[in-house]
Amino acid sequence: MEGTVFTPALQEIEHVKSDQGEILSKPFLDACKHILPVIDKFGAAMALVKSDIGGNISRLETMYSSNPSRFNYLYSLVQVEVETKTAKSSSSCTNGLLWLTRAMDFLVALFRNLIEHEDWPMSQACTDSYNKTLKKWHGWLASSSFTVVMKLAPDRKKFMNVIGGTGDINADIEKFCTTFSPLLQEIHKFLARFRLDDMKAS
Repeated sequence: MEGTVFTPALQEIEHVKSDQGEILSKPFLDACKHILPVIDKFGAAMALVKSDIGGNISRLETMYSSNPSRFNYLYSLVQVEVETKTAKSSSSCTNGLLWLTRAMDFLVALFRNLIEHEDWPMSQACTDSYNKTLKKWHGWLASSSFTVVMKLAPDRKKFMNVIGGTGDINADIEKFCTTFSPLLQEIHKFLARFRLDDMKAS
């Protein structure tokens, strides 16, 4: 593997914004998609997160593909639902984008923990990032099942070796967190403008 597991995502992130500084739908979704192979390396512990992210990407891609020029910008997927008052539906693209963004918040927090707390076992790194990001949006059921699967987290050293490839994994994780995090913050701000940033899981 050339570079690390993060290399394709980092390359894609460079194209996420238009010259006017708008987030483009396809490159953003592709960057998220490139993180799926990283989640794969967690094995069973992240199967739920992976299927959740994959499902939300597909939902947004389907809408984007229905009219690529109309939905070229990520926010246009939300705006059309705000206008038709369907944004708060659990099957809306807005809901898909919100949960995709939250799942990515969790992953950024997790990757950050892995490089900032070298003495933490994987389960601690996962639990801490979960508590900081997803926990407040989850109901009791989702929260308790998450706690259970975190016990399946892989050995940290093995995991880092697997995702490292031929590149500098710490530098790539750092770069991913630094470049991707502002995009997520921007999406949260945009959703908050329409009061769509605080929907909880059922």
